[in-house]
Amino acid sequence: MNDLTQLQVQIADHVAVFTMNAPPVNALTRTLNDELTLALDRVSEMDGVRVVVLTAAGKVFCAGADLKGRADVIKGPGDLMAHSRRTRECFHAIRECAKPVIVAINGAALGSGLAMCASADILVASEKASLGLPEVDVGLLGGCRHAMRLFQHSRLRRMALTGMRVDGAELYRLGIVEACVAADELMPTAMAIAHTIAAKSPVSTRMGKHTLNVIEDMSLRDGYRYEQDMTGQIAKTDDAREAQAAFREKRPPVFTGR
Repeated sequence: MNDLTQLQVQIADHVAVFTMNAPPVNALTRTLNDELTLALDRVSEMDGVRVVVLTAAGKVFCAGADLKGRADVIKGPGDLMAHSRRTRECFHAIRECAKPVIVAINGAALGSGLAMCASADILVASEKASLGLPEVDVGLLGGCRHAMRLFQHSRLRRMALTGMRVDGAELYRLGIVEACVAADELMPTAMAIAHTIAAKSPVSTRMGKHTLNVIEDMSLRDGYRYEQDMTGQIAKTDDAREAQAAFREKRPPVFTGR
C-alpha cells in the first residue's frame, strides 16, 4: 500500500498494523479519512491478513475532525453532505472490516477519534490515552451515537455537555478497554491479542465478527437464532473439521481459511 500518505501499513504474520501519521495531532483529514477506508476495504479481501491493529504516531491518537481544513472541503452546496457521508463511511469501514480490528489508543482520541475506537472490536489503552467529545466547545456535534456503544447514559451526557475526557485508567475501570498499560507496553499488548486471533481459523473469526455485528441490534430470540444458523455454516467449513480433528488428536490445528 505504497500509495498511502497519511496512513502507514505494515503486514507480517497475518497481522496488518495501521499507523495514522497526519501531524501534528492526527486530525481526521479528508486524505486520512479516505486512506483508512481504502486500506480497510483492501485488507478485507486479503487472505494474508487475519486481524488489524490500528494506532497512531505521535502523542495523540486522533484529535477529531480537521477543523483547519474544513473550509477547503466544504465550499459550496452539497459539500457538507458529501463530507458527512465520507466521514461516517470511514467509521463503518472499521466496523464492517471483514477482519477483527484492535485499536491501540496511544493518546487522546477525541470526537472522530472516539468514533473510530467505538467502531472497532477490541480496545487497548496506554496510560496516556483518553476519550472525549469536545464538540460542545467548537459549536459542533458528532460521535455521541458511537460513544453510546462504550459509555452509559450519565457519563456519556456529561462528556457531551461538558467536554470532559476519560483517561485510560478510568476506561479500564469501566470495562471499556481490555487493558491500560504503560506507553511502551501498548503495542506489545495489542499485538499479543492480535497474534492470538491470527492463530485462529480465519473463517471462524471473519464469520464470527460478521455475526456479532448483525445480532447486535436484534432481539435475544432473533439474535440467537441467527447465531445458531451461522454456527451451522461455520461447521461445514474445512477449518471447522480441522479444528475438531486437531482437538481429538491433541495437536495444534493447521488452518487453510476454507
